This record gives sequence, structure tokens and C-alpha cells, in this order.
Amino acid sequence: MTILAKTSPLQWTAMMSLPRSSSESGSGFDLLHPQVQRWVRQQGWSRLRDVQEQAIAAICGSDEDVLISAATAAGKTEAAFLPLLGSSTARAEPGISILYVAPLKALINDQYRRLEELCDKLELPLVRWHGDAPQGPKNKIIKAPSGVVLITPESIEAMLLRRPATAEALFGALDAIIIDELHAFLQGPRGLHLSSLLYRIEVLNDRRPRRVGLSATIGDLEFAARWLSATAPKPAKIIAVAGGAPPLKVQVRAYVEPPEGGADGDGMLNEPQSGSALAQIARHAFEALRGSNNLFFASSRANVETLADRLRTISEEGQVPNEFFPHHGSLSKGLREELELRLKDGRLPTTAVATTTLELGIDIGSVVAVSQLGAPRSLASLRQRLGRSGRREGSSAIFRNYLREPYPVADADPLDKLHLPVVQAVAALNLLRLKFVEPPQADPALLSVSVHQILSLIVQRGAISAGALYASLCQQGPFTALKKADFADLLRGMGSDEAGLIEQAPDGSLMLGPEGEKLTASRDFYANFSTDEEWRLVHSGRTLGTLPIVNALVVGSIIGFAGRRWRATGIDDKAKVVEVVAHNTGRVPKFDRLGQEPIHDRLAAEMLAVLMSEDLPDYLDDNAKELLAAGRSAFAELGLQKSRYIDAGSATHVLTWQGTSANSLLAVLLTSMGFACETFDVGITLTGCPIEDASAVIASIDGCPPIEDLGRFVENLIVEKYDAYVPEDLLRRIWVRRHETLREPMSQLIRELAATTGD
Repeated sequence: MTILAKTSPLQWTAMMSLPRSSSESGSGFDLLHPQVQRWVRQQGWSRLRDVQEQAIAAICGSDEDVLISAATAAGKTEAAFLPLLGSSTARAEPGISILYVAPLKALINDQYRRLEELCDKLELPLVRWHGDAPQGPKNKIIKAPSGVVLITPESIEAMLLRRPATAEALFGALDAIIIDELHAFLQGPRGLHLSSLLYRIEVLNDRRPRRVGLSATIGDLEFAARWLSATAPKPAKIIAVAGGAPPLKVQVRAYVEPPEGGADGDGMLNEPQSGSALAQIARHAFEALRGSNNLFFASSRANVETLADRLRTISEEGQVPNEFFPHHGSLSKGLREELELRLKDGRLPTTAVATTTLELGIDIGSVVAVSQLGAPRSLASLRQRLGRSGRREGSSAIFRNYLREPYPVADADPLDKLHLPVVQAVAALNLLRLKFVEPPQADPALLSVSVHQILSLIVQRGAISAGALYASLCQQGPFTALKKADFADLLRGMGSDEAGLIEQAPDGSLMLGPEGEKLTASRDFYANFSTDEEWRLVHSGRTLGTLPIVNALVVGSIIGFAGRRWRATGIDDKAKVVEVVAHNTGRVPKFDRLGQEPIHDRLAAEMLAVLMSEDLPDYLDDNAKELLAAGRSAFAELGLQKSRYIDAGSATHVLTWQGTSANSLLAVLLTSMGFACETFDVGITLTGCPIEDASAVIASIDGCPPIEDLGRFVENLIVEKYDAYVPEDLLRRIWVRRHETLREPMSQLIRELAATTGD
């Protein structure tokens, strides 16, 4: 196994924080219910952890909201539940006392196993509530509401929509709402959705239930505290325990594609080309990871399937048991759970090759190492992933970053000569050391989720006035960014003949229109993210998973899926079911095309700093060191210490050294001037524009024009699930409002670009 170069310890999170002694006078242990104290002793704990001490004191000492921020495996679950469960035992009034909300069904299942024994001793019902959970316990708690419910946002939505009376009986007298993996809800449609659901639950209660948020990865604690307590008089009390982290061993390994190329993430799954970058990565990962439990994040589902297939092939060639298995959202629940349990059990060495599905806090035990294909794009994600490794006391966290670079050819794009993947990996690790995490940004899902919640409230209430809708969603709810005029335009658009979502009754109240009835009747309505029509793959009566319908499958089609290779033997086109048998080859199917994760300005700026530095980190392998040195040489040869322009023949690359948001806005500005633009991670490309013209044009711009003027040139406004039902003028208006704060920074960027030369 390659020896990993060890950086200085990176104190980026709290790992294995040792708790205070439970026998200390005035400790959190003394504040717990006697039955809870007894359970703690039975676990063999000699002490409570720091985060538990502080959280118990905060929860028992007031009725304020509490935000608990500590590392993965630091004991946050017990920090929240131990004091709250104790108080629930003395509760006399009917209704659920604690509602626990998590983004994943698998996480709910984990927490159920973790809390089951304690709740049983306290004689408190504990029920999982999601689509795959057993119905019996749900029916029992409906008849006699009490105890704890573990639920996803989508299941809350389904209950409010389909069974409002049940929702009121269950959630109408809550003491507390615990939100796990809070960082997953601070941005995006699921976060806006949950925020609205929390307010709708509050309306059912005579008193506001306190909220407790849990997370290991929050970049802006103050923002998260305000989000958590949006309806409270003041932000949540923050319990942040940094603690000491284990040493972090890092290696960045770079591989260059051979001259003949090769299919490294798509195409046929025949014998892998021995020289291709992915084949080399698979060979190294096999040698480095075999024999222990690990996670390998491979970005896309196609990459996961290709890499898992190649690792399995290497195992078969070596006549050893396969330890490498795929994990992504298209696989069946059964296959995913088998892999999760195998990791947690720890008896058989196992490496999960995954997308982001294993990034959140599903309990899979401690893994020895975390690997990643491609340079990190998000520090929040990187921190979350690294938290999986080094949990055992005295062990180190291990991170391997595998990078692929194109083969250098004489007529290559000069941008490739900078070797930005290696530069980005080094920049991300620099920011990791500095404990940087991206703060939340303005949310583009605002209007889409507003459409969803308007329809949901109409169904829940039967009919509702426009004023009541506005009061529920925009005055006290999560959509305060919408003004009355915006909301009125949104309702008009939803009620238009083209949309047909809502209609107005003679008394002025709003009710569903034909399209609204159709949408809300579908199970797909519960979620605020899009799902495509899919094939269901079945082998010997067992579902393997699903594939998007864009894969044109016929009898005889060969497929690479679930880490194996298959041939279609029967297709039920009406039911969208494909019967498959094992085969000796396959083709990686087309999966949903997810957009690249945006990068932050800070990461882009650090990439510039890396190129201007002379430091060669020890954690780079020889190839990565050579590529970084070559990138720095090209940076100097292209004169990029002073210039921001790269001559690419008929095109010009403009290096802004800023992130996705700034580059997108600059592209809109130049598009408004008649130029064809494309963005890349740290800049934009002016196509069909020689370097002299590009620099002259940018030098002629007198700062950033009003964002409202630029808004007229924005295309592709329909991004989120229900954007198609929003009037285009309103989508454009909200886009303008979301980007207004960027005008002055953009003017500054233009001045910086104009001050450099394109010569």
C-alpha cells in the first residue's frame, strides 16, 4: 500500500471528543431523568461527551431553540434526545411529544435502531414514518398518539395533504422538533419546503414547539440559527463543540489518459484498457483499499457503475472475493441496505463506491479511508465525507483524491496546460486546513416551492383565500422574499388557462383547477425535486433498481448496473419492467444528467494563489507534482501573473478567478452585448472572439449595468420542478432580485479585468 504523505493535523472538526465525567458535580448527567441516567450507565459510559454536557444544560435550562454543531460521531443524537425523552415520560396530554425530521429514510432507520432500546425502557412509542416503514406501528400510534415519530419532509407533506385530521392529532401538541443534518436543509428546494412544513405544523399547535437542529457541517452558524428559529423571537442558542480532530493523512494521485484515450466514465464495460486513467485508478484503489472498510465517492452514477465494475473484474481476475460494491440512488432499497449493513457489521471487508448517497449521516460504522474521484468542489461536502474516517480513538482519517487529466497534445487548449484539477485539489485542501465552509446563497427554488405549497395548502384546507395564503406563506412563513405584487402575479399565472392549477370560487376563495388536481393526486407531488419516468430492472424476481426512460431498451440490450453486467430478456413496456440475466459484457446506461456542483469564490481565488505559489505539497504523488509544476510553468509562460486572458485561437478564455455565480453573471453581461459565452469553473470563454477583441470589449465596459437590464437577457429560467407554472416575467424579476447584491462586486471584477492586458 502506498505510504500516504501526512499533512500537519487539520483541526477541521471535532473527532472523538472525550466527554466530561458524569460524576462531576452539576454535570449534565444530573439533569437527566432517572430512567435515562440508568440507561446511560447500562451503556457502560463513564462520561458524557462535551457536546452532550453543553446541549443537555441548554435544553434543560430553558425552552429556547438549540443548534448543536459537532463532528460526525460526536454524540449529537444523544445530546438532543436524552433530555427531551426524559421530559416526555412525564407528559400526560395526548399527541406526539417529539418529531424527528431527517432527509433520508436510511438515516431514520439508523436512528430508530439507535433509540429503540432507550424508548422501550421509557415506555415511549417510537415510530418510523416513511414510505418503506411498516404500517402496523403507524396505525397503532394514530389510535393513541404519543411518543416519538421519525419522519422525512415528504412524509409530513403527504400527511398534511392526504390526512389533515391525522396530522393535527399527531402533531398538534408537540414539545420539540429535532432536525437532523440541518445543513442539508439550509439551501435548495427541500430546505424551503421543510421551512414551510415546520410553520404549517406550528399552526396546528397551541404553543410553538421548540426546535433542535443537529449538524456536523455548517459554514455559517449564525445563519443556521436564524433559519432554525425563523418563527421564534430570537435565534437558536448555538452549541458548537470543535474539539480535537484526528491526524489527517492525505494523498492526491493524478493519472494522465493514454494517447489512444478510452471510455473512462461511459460506454462499454469490456475488459478495461490497462493504460486508461480509470483502469489505473481502479488498480491502485484495489491494492490500497482491499481488506478494510472504505468509501469511494465517484461523482456520477455512471462513474460509480464503471469503477465498481472494474474493481469487481480485477477481483475476479485475481481469484479473490469481491469487496467493491456500488451505492447510488437508482439502486433498489434492498441492495443499498445490504451494503450499508455489511459496512456497519464490519465482519467482511467492504468498499462502497458511491455518489453522494453515503455522504450524510447514515450509520455505517467507521471506515478506514475515504477516496474521491475528481477534485473537491465543495468544502462542506469534503468535510462531511472526511468525517466518516478516523472515528476510532487513536486512528487517523485517510483521504485519497484521484484525478484524471487529458493526454497532452500539441494542439491542446492552452487552458488544459494549467492542469486545473490538480490546482483545485490543492486549493481545496488549503481551505480545509483553514476551516472554510461555503455559506448559504440566495435560493433559486423560491418560486417553484411557493407553487407547490400554495397547491398543498389549498388541498389541506379545501379552499383558501388569497390573503390567507399570503399570510401563511409570505408574512410569517418561509417565503418572505415574495412581495404582495409578486404573490399576486404568481397566483394569476397559476390560474391562467395555460397553467390551469387553480381557480377562484364565486366567494373569492381559491381551489384547485384541473391541472392542480392532476398534480396533487400524484405521489410524485410530495417531493420538491423532479423524478423521471423509469424502467424497473428485475433479476429472478428481485428488483435491482431503476433506470431513466431515456435508455431505449429492447430484448437483447446489454446493461452495466448494480456492479454487474446484464442482458435484457423480456420487456413489459406498459409496466416499464425489464427482466435481465447475467451477461459477460454490458454498457453503462444513461443516468440523469446532474449539473456540476457550483464552486465558491473563495475556492477559485485559492486556485490562483496555488498557481502563484512555489510550494509542492508532500501529499501529491509524483504525477501530481509534475502536473502542478507544469501548470505553474504554463501560468508564467502565458503571462497570467499580470493578464487574465488566454488566447485559444478563435476563442478567448477570460480568467476571473471567481466562482460560479460571478462567472454566470459576467456571461449574461457579455451576452447582452452580443457575444457568445460559455462559463467554466474560474472564468468564461468568449467563443469566436480573438484575444485582442475580448480585452478591448471588457476594457470598454463602464462597470456593471443595472441587474434589471441584464435580467432581460437571461435564458433557461425554468430550472426547478414547478418553474414552468410561473410567469416568465416573475421568474425574471426574482432572478434580478437574487443577483442585485452582485452588481458592485461585478463592477470591481470588470475594473480588474480591464486593468490587465490581452497582449
